[in-house]
Amino acid sequence: MLKAQPSMDKLRWIMQQLRDPETGCPWDLKQDFASIVPHTIEEAYEVAEAIAQQDFTELEKELGDLLFQVVFYSQLGEEQKSFSFDDVVAAICEKLIRRHPHVFGDTALNSDAEIKANWENEKAKERQQKSGKESISILADIPNALPALSRANKIQKRCAHVGFDWENIEQCFEKVKEEVEEVKLELHTSPVRLAEELGDLMFAVVNVCRHAKQDPEALLRAANDKFSKRFEQVESQVAASGKGFSEHNLDQLEAYWLNAKNAVKTSKVGNAD
Repeated sequence: MLKAQPSMDKLRWIMQQLRDPETGCPWDLKQDFASIVPHTIEEAYEVAEAIAQQDFTELEKELGDLLFQVVFYSQLGEEQKSFSFDDVVAAICEKLIRRHPHVFGDTALNSDAEIKANWENEKAKERQQKSGKESISILADIPNALPALSRANKIQKRCAHVGFDWENIEQCFEKVKEEVEEVKLELHTSPVRLAEELGDLMFAVVNVCRHAKQDPEALLRAANDKFSKRFEQVESQVAASGKGFSEHNLDQLEAYWLNAKNAVKTSKVGNAD
């Protein structure tokens, strides 16, 4: 098997050797489900980063790392006689076929809205079957470990599916304005109340993003990247001046910031040409 061509069978064989009680890798043998989770999250973010950078050579490698996480969990499941890799594959195949009756069955779903509604309805059935209860919250299985922006977006989408939503994006804007005013009122009062109002404001902004059909997590990542690139140019200008940050006043630093913004705009125009 060691000399066999790369395949899922070879990858699973490698995993088995790494976990062999007598000849396996000491680090791999120490791992359990919980200890691997941070690595899984990290690998998922590295996949997202490679896609954001459009680095498809790196993406190929990162997808392999992410696939290995699935194989690792499956190996642990087999060792505990809980589930196997084949069980994992069978489960996702069954789920995808069931959730796409317009592709694998006779159901006619002709619009994105109909497809999305069917998807959410199927997920709701799964939640109810999993719980064994007649009634279960539509928010029941949204992971607490999700990044806060992503979790807020998912909560809002679930509520919107059952009709609990703003009618249009203008109403979302009005809610943002309302929350801004409430933040202002609490600025110099209780830190606890201020924190609560700031959270409400961020939740309201996610609503605007959702109605604009934008992913708030992706938007903030892009904003972080944009700010970082501009600030690096500010740092370059500070270094070129021969003075440290503390020797510049805010007006001078603001001028550097405007230079950085203009440089980005000029670069975009040049690329367009």
